Amino acid sequence: MNRYEALANAMAREIRSGSIAAGSRMPSLRQIIAQHGVSQSTAFRAYYLLEEWGLVRARERSGYYVARGAKVPAEKAPPATPPAQSGSVDISDLVFSVLDAAKHPGIVPLGSAFPSPQLFPLPRLARSLARASRLVSPWSTVADLPPGNEQLRRQISLRYVGMGLSQPMEEIVVTNGALEALNLCLMAVTRPGDVVAVESPGFYAALQAIERLDLRAVEIPVDPASGLDLDALAAALQTHPVRACWFMTNFQNPTGATLSIEKKKALVELLAKHDVPLIEDDVYGELHFQPEYPLPALAFDKHGLVMHCSSFSKTLAPGYRIGWACAGRFTDKVQRLKLMTTLSASIPAQAGIADYLQYGGYDKHLRKLRASLQAQLREMEAAIARLLPRGVRVTHPAGGYFVWLELPEAIDAMQLHRLAIERGVSLAPGPIFSASHAFTNCVRLNFGHPWSQKVEHAIRTLGELLDHPSVRGADR
Repeated sequence: MNRYEALANAMAREIRSGSIAAGSRMPSLRQIIAQHGVSQSTAFRAYYLLEEWGLVRARERSGYYVARGAKVPAEKAPPATPPAQSGSVDISDLVFSVLDAAKHPGIVPLGSAFPSPQLFPLPRLARSLARASRLVSPWSTVADLPPGNEQLRRQISLRYVGMGLSQPMEEIVVTNGALEALNLCLMAVTRPGDVVAVESPGFYAALQAIERLDLRAVEIPVDPASGLDLDALAAALQTHPVRACWFMTNFQNPTGATLSIEKKKALVELLAKHDVPLIEDDVYGELHFQPEYPLPALAFDKHGLVMHCSSFSKTLAPGYRIGWACAGRFTDKVQRLKLMTTLSASIPAQAGIADYLQYGGYDKHLRKLRASLQAQLREMEAAIARLLPRGVRVTHPAGGYFVWLELPEAIDAMQLHRLAIERGVSLAPGPIFSASHAFTNCVRLNFGHPWSQKVEHAIRTLGELLDHPSVRGADR
């Protein structure tokens, strides 16, 4: 049993026995640290576990309180794998603080969400944009309103054909990047107060969207090797009124995990049984290192419940902000929401990307991009093996450009992030990938930048900082 689990179980016994009355304020983090001689990270994780068990509730700027009705017979120990609890989300301040700190010039961007612009054919893309702009009809301001530029949607539809999928262009809605596509899909199937199943760890923008729309999140565990825990999802669907799921089935952010074909089929069948829509975030699917694109969950959808979202931001044109949603039975609603919110994606950018897809050699570019990313992954894996302690566990993704590091339990990822920024290195700390601010000893690193001595030095710096007293906390 880990130290935080032992601490959580000790406090749970006191709550169940009635020693701490329902509604009472629990000891502060400072008191827990002083009384038990543990790190801030351990204290936080113990309280997160108690919260998952339904024994305590956090109050903003006030601390933790024993939940009403938490007292149960003492012989009823908490289950080995407690059922997921739904709750409100408060993540944006933490995310913005991390992202703002990484904006300073000269920072080595291991915490970045984008690959290097050096990997994209920007001059060739600019020629397509210039040519397409000259040919844009004045009537395109009306003709290219949602669902979007017809030629672009036709080219996107052809890419699905290349995957072996028949995706009608009439069900494709062009958006301002994949993030807008994902948000529009979420808006189409939820109302304030609804419960949404999200991955844990998972993409922080999904948590921010849930927070903004006043929804509630139920976190479904993700194994860094095998991906989403379908048993936990099945249990959540039985115990919560889940209205939608937001998952990444290929090269998940932040772990890089990909669901097997069997798990994707099982996922789609499970959600169809409960008539729950799946918002599938597949922005990294084209960045596969194996010969073929790993089929998305969309390939197994028979009921129009899977809303497949992607973009060109991670593969071709980050600044153009062109994405799309294949929204199935929800296409009309997503199209109307697009019209009511941002009206249209950039008309010149749509035309420029359509021209590039038709004439610019997109597949040739993708082959080169994948080879570069795979080579950079090998360099990072070798550097991590050389320069970080043996106790560090790292994922080995088959695509995308992120690796997920599980550091020794005593490590405080937020403090590591702060010290790394001071040394000119950014990283993405684990707590920003969780509604409950968990994964306090984990970090995500980006290998999407050409390998250099500067990047290698950044990995060496992280290795040195792992021995810093304030990073290791009181458990050292």
